[in-house]
Amino acid sequence: MIWDVDVQRHFVHAQRSFALQVRFASPARRLVLFGPSGAGKSQTLKIIAGLTRPDTGHVRLAGDTLVDMAAGLDIPARARRLAYVFQDYALFPHLNVVQNIAFGLQHGWRNAGRDAQHEAVERWMRAFELGPVAHQYPEQLSGGQRQRTALARALVAQPRALLLDEPFAALDPALRERLRDELADLQAALDIPLVLITHDEADVRRFGSDVLQIADGRVREAEAPHEALAA
Repeated sequence: MIWDVDVQRHFVHAQRSFALQVRFASPARRLVLFGPSGAGKSQTLKIIAGLTRPDTGHVRLAGDTLVDMAAGLDIPARARRLAYVFQDYALFPHLNVVQNIAFGLQHGWRNAGRDAQHEAVERWMRAFELGPVAHQYPEQLSGGQRQRTALARALVAQPRALLLDEPFAALDPALRERLRDELADLQAALDIPLVLITHDEADVRRFGSDVLQIADGRVREAEAPHEALAA
């Protein structure tokens, strides 16, 4: 089993209360969490990544326990070796492309130099064809270049799994379709487990070898992508 998640978390924001109770197990190397905005998808992904702590429950990846609240175990996010790509990519605006990618190799918060050189950084620069924009800053990049930079930063540290939060939502339709294909090919080549959250049916069709529909903080499992889309 690759993914074994059984977590609960009660959120209170302003005057709104939200109960997340997500439970699933899946052997899929491509897992899609599908559902409307506010369903609990992003909070589930953050718990897996270690960015949010559950009140109770556990997260296991390929048999390794990442968090088990009953046992008092909570591995820090960085030590989990999971690559998390945010919806807005979360690139550092004061760092150029090379520095943003190299940051994925940093231990601590010290920024890499403007001309940071590292074999892994250079590899992903080539893989994503970012050489021509190596010294540009995020505000100077196109949507596709920002996404590629964020993916390169995520992959440079050789993570054990890739977590993607609505990775195509900010792109125009034509670019969205092309980058879906690029990401699917990359994931297949690397053979790295992937969890992608989305409310876009096209993402489900492209990546949904296993689809879990989330609504109101709970999982309704679908046996096949078309069942989730028809629900």
